[in-house]
Amino acid sequence: MLTAIVDYESGNLHSAHKAFERMANEVDAGEVVVTADADVVARADRIVLPGDGAFPACYEALTGTGGLYDAMVEAVEVKGRPFLGICVGMQLMASMGREYRDTRGLDWIKGEVVQIKPKDKALKVPHMGWNDLIVDHPHPVLSGVTSGDHTYFVHSYHFEVADKAQRLAHVNYGHEVTAVIGRDTMIGMQFHPEKSQGVGLRMLSNFLHWAP
Repeated sequence: MLTAIVDYESGNLHSAHKAFERMANEVDAGEVVVTADADVVARADRIVLPGDGAFPACYEALTGTGGLYDAMVEAVEVKGRPFLGICVGMQLMASMGREYRDTRGLDWIKGEVVQIKPKDKALKVPHMGWNDLIVDHPHPVLSGVTSGDHTYFVHSYHFEVADKAQRLAHVNYGHEVTAVIGRDTMIGMQFHPEKSQGVGLRMLSNFLHWAP
């Protein structure tokens, strides 16, 4: 089995790669590669899209990088390969991003990415640090994860999901902030699982075993 972490020059690929490699070795889940090669993405069994920075810049980088976008979309939409979006990689699954300017997304999960605006003015933006997950809906990738488990966030925008059935988990930060989204063979995490210690590693292991 091959897991491809998409390299479109946006994201902390080193830490994500190390975390995925560790879990793949522990659970005998095959090879994990970081790649900017569309052919590798096209033949991968699982695809991971990380992302740091602004939504428009990440979308432009993804769509402008050597056929990666088309290969990824075909693998996920046509071939049904399991997909994990992390941080801005999760946000790109939205219909629209509202950061700086309106930018269309992959439209895999209906909704839009908007600025976090906590009602409590003492809460700072970006939302940075550990927060408690609240699990809204069970999912195989969340197996063994319960409400109250901590994950690590760094973001100023969050995903407002049109269909709450596709919001799998959230956190409270002055208001409800989407933490995990998913449908069919696709799942996204706003937090960084590779930085979320045992809870995050459990989710990566679950993703590597997931057979939707």
